Amino acid sequence: MLQKSLTTTSLVSLIGIYVSYGCIMGIGLGTGYLSPVKTLMLWFEDKKGLATGLAVAGFGGAKAIASPIMTAMLTGLSGVTVDAAGKEVSDNTGLWKMFLILAVVYFIMMFVGHLLLKKPEGWVEPQNKAEKESILSVIKTKPIKNYVGIWLMFYINITCGLAIISQEKPIVACIGFGLTAAGIISTFSAIFNAGGRLGFSAWADHMKDRNTVYKMIFILSIAFTGLVILTNGIVNGEGNLLLVILVLGLIFVVNAGYGGGFSNVPTLLSDHYGMKSISAIHGLTLSAWAFAGLTGNQMATFIVNNFGTKDPKSNPEGYQYVLYVTIVLYIIALLLSLFFVSPSDKAVEAKKAKASEK
Repeated sequence: MLQKSLTTTSLVSLIGIYVSYGCIMGIGLGTGYLSPVKTLMLWFEDKKGLATGLAVAGFGGAKAIASPIMTAMLTGLSGVTVDAAGKEVSDNTGLWKMFLILAVVYFIMMFVGHLLLKKPEGWVEPQNKAEKESILSVIKTKPIKNYVGIWLMFYINITCGLAIISQEKPIVACIGFGLTAAGIISTFSAIFNAGGRLGFSAWADHMKDRNTVYKMIFILSIAFTGLVILTNGIVNGEGNLLLVILVLGLIFVVNAGYGGGFSNVPTLLSDHYGMKSISAIHGLTLSAWAFAGLTGNQMATFIVNNFGTKDPKSNPEGYQYVLYVTIVLYIIALLLSLFFVSPSDKAVEAKKAKASEK
């Protein structure tokens, strides 16, 4: 009877987590992300990349702040009981207390934020249906392959990024680093992730075509992945300084490219399709991020679990096989960037201006 009650309670709790923390909070996360990004682009039309880069860097950097706080609350707010063997056991009550505290804190922060969020003077949103174009009609203002290319290269970049980032610590362990060092390297990779979000987007403000950023990201990712594959760096890295540098370089480049590719999407879309429908188109494009979240980690885990030495503690060969898949995907993404995504209106205008000067 007790077991049945516990099972029922656990099932209800699991459903509650899926509905509230998964579905409802997921919708709020997307909405709370899109609105500030569009508003920032409206305020800083000449520095859209820098503005969105700051926002998206904060979006990613918040993890570095929230994670240790949540960990501390989970342990600090939980009670301790003594079992039959005399050992202290956590009662895990810190979990629901943490959720309650975060709910109050996040509500206050979001409520204050929405009061401060305003569009610049002079910007007029479309008021009637005639002015409001559907997402499909806006996308069709350019060849459909243009949007397909943007969606796919964004999806591939996130998928490959998650595949490597999710295996980051065991890869670092394979090349000879201990737990403490792995934690330090993980912090550095997070800095590269945030730096890529800000740096690549800000840099793109000075480019004629923001798609150039994606070409650079994919070329760098292909180069470092190829070098680690050719040198068998993850397998042979332990004790070899050059290979250690190559593997760490791959991890840092992938993190920076993951962040940069993520933050550059809204400005790339605005250059191609304008600002009036940017939130809707950006939201649709972020579905690639959602699908990548379902494939990146799982793909890497499947490869590591089914290929290589299958050692439960360390499988450097398995991580090398992950690189074979990601380099193929990066090459496909580069080809999409080169041949599917057409030059933006900004790039076309700049080319015409340069031709007229001659």
